[in-house]
Amino acid sequence: MDDAVDIRDLCVSRGHQEVLHGVTAALPRGRVTGVLGPSGSGKTTLLRAVVGVQVVRSGRVTVLGRAAGSPELRRRIGYLTQAPSVYADLTVRENVRYFAGLYGIRGPRADAVLDRVGLGGQARQLVRDLSGGQHSRASLACCLVGDPDLLVLDEPTVGQDPLLRDELWAQFRALADAGTTLLVSSHVMDEANRCDRLVLLREGGIIAQGPPAAVKADAGTDDLDQAFLRLVRRREAV
Repeated sequence: MDDAVDIRDLCVSRGHQEVLHGVTAALPRGRVTGVLGPSGSGKTTLLRAVVGVQVVRSGRVTVLGRAAGSPELRRRIGYLTQAPSVYADLTVRENVRYFAGLYGIRGPRADAVLDRVGLGGQARQLVRDLSGGQHSRASLACCLVGDPDLLVLDEPTVGQDPLLRDELWAQFRALADAGTTLLVSSHVMDEANRCDRLVLLREGGIIAQGPPAAVKADAGTDDLDQAFLRLVRRREAV
């Protein structure tokens, strides 16, 4: 099967409000798919549905050949939420080693992952003493230590300086080249050009999807910010 994730007619409601409207998309294996759109467009809800922690009203989400949320997927998915998911009273190394232990992993992998996310020098530091950007990187290290087949990242570069953002995207590319499937959300359009495939969301619906070049060509512009605006206006005019 070529697609790691298959989403069909997905609808999600909160209370009496529908926040995703019949979303259909596919994520190819070993590629970086970016979910982009403004705040409130449904990005986090879509990612939660893929991970299997979101109650859905209707539709189907298949992940790595199984229904989203299946117990068999727990060791195969790494999920980075917007809120850092690490223990403040443990050191950075202790956090990563703890999560490694949940996967039955021993040895030097924790330190190797810390070096990968640029936290090797803070390995002995308590998480509560980290900066906001370092906090996010510590959470990312805990996601990576299990060597997941699918990595779901909810705005992983928020609060990071430009150099680190570039380094993180280089790591995402290396992971994809090695066979990992990545689903990355962002509201920063300049990050879209780093993705293999895009899903552009607006008010809970998809306004475009496909490779960045195809999305720009469809909108008649080489600028993704302008492409998004043109596609929104085109949809509103229908």
